[in-house]
Amino acid sequence: MSSLTHFDAQGQAHMVDVGAKPATHRIAVAAGRIEMQPATLAIIEAGTAKKGDVLGVARIAGIMAAKKTSDLIPLCHPLALTRVAVEFELLPTESAVQCTATVETVGPTGVEMEALMAVQVALLTVYDMCKAVDRGMVVSGVRVTEKHGGKSGRFVA
Repeated sequence: MSSLTHFDAQGQAHMVDVGAKPATHRIAVAAGRIEMQPATLAIIEAGTAKKGDVLGVARIAGIMAAKKTSDLIPLCHPLALTRVAVEFELLPTESAVQCTATVETVGPTGVEMEALMAVQVALLTVYDMCKAVDRGMVVSGVRVTEKHGGKSGRFVA
């Protein structure tokens, strides 16, 4: 495993200089889930939550989060994203909602953090919109599942 790139020779945190890196097409996919009571999942599926369309609002929140990643993660570069897609799958047998975010750019650095941020915020939004009926929901398993582009190439979990 290579050394951590966000620390200089003296051990001080710094933003990595990506100025000399070539701009390439980069894609990252992240996924995670939120587990809940079956009745909560039924409310999401029926679209009867008091706050409105849970997954529609969560999708927009995830997209917004991807765009704001560098505002929240101190050493992330602000990126011109070319695509952010946030998708949900209802998992009735597991009483869960799976979220997958795909983020793309053409640039000198990857978009893994943006994909992770999109999933986290989308799932937190599901929690926020449903907490009145289920405070025991659990967000779990958030991770990068794929990454393409850049010097390190392809990664598939």
